[in-house]
Amino acid sequence: MQGDAREQRKRMVDQQIRSRGVRDSRVLEVMARVPRERFVPETDRALAFRDGPLSIGNGQTISQPYIVAYMTEMLELLGGERVLEIGTGSGYQAAVLAEMCREVYTVERIPELARRARNLLEKEMGYTNIHFCCGDGRSGWPQAAPFDRILATAAPAALPPAWVEQLGDSGILVAPVGVGYQRIVRLRRQPEGVLQEDLIAVSFVPCV
Repeated sequence: MQGDAREQRKRMVDQQIRSRGVRDSRVLEVMARVPRERFVPETDRALAFRDGPLSIGNGQTISQPYIVAYMTEMLELLGGERVLEIGTGSGYQAAVLAEMCREVYTVERIPELARRARNLLEKEMGYTNIHFCCGDGRSGWPQAAPFDRILATAAPAALPPAWVEQLGDSGILVAPVGVGYQRIVRLRRQPEGVLQEDLIAVSFVPCV
C-alpha cells in the first residue's frame, strides 16, 4: 500500500499540479511526500488522490490537491516563516505548510475536527512545529501575532480585519473570499500599505 500510495501521489503531482502551472520545486516535492491518504476518512482512501475535494465530515472538506499546491505556492515560502492557518480541517494543509516553514499556527472552530487533526499530526505523524487552537478563525490568533504568512481554507464574505491586522511587515495573506462567486485574493503588506491581487475563481466552504 505504501509503495502504491507513493506512486499515486507522484501521478497526482504530475497530472494535476505540475501540468496546471505550479512550478515551485519545494511545493511539488512536499505534495509528493505528504501522505494525503492519511487525511481522508478510511472509507474514502481509494479516492484520496482524485482531482477534487472530499468530505471529511461536519460539513467540511479536504481541498482539491491542485488548490492546496496553488495556494501554498502563492505564499512564496522561503523556510523561516511563522504561518497562521485559518481552518485546520483534516490537517492536510497544515502538514504541507509545516514541511515548508518554521512554525504553523492553525485554528479550527469545530472541536471534533480540531482533536482529530491534532492527534494525527502530533501523535501519529510526529510534527513538532504545529500549534493548535480551537476557536473562531475570524479572530485569527492575536496572542501569537504578527505572522509572516496567513492562509485561509474557508471563505469569508469579506476579509476579516483581524487577519489583515495580524499580518506582519512584508507579509503575505492568501484566502478565498466571497459568497456565491468566490475568488482567491493575495494581500502583501508593503511600506506604502497593503496591496491586494485577485487570483483564480474557487469554491470553498464558508468561513462562519
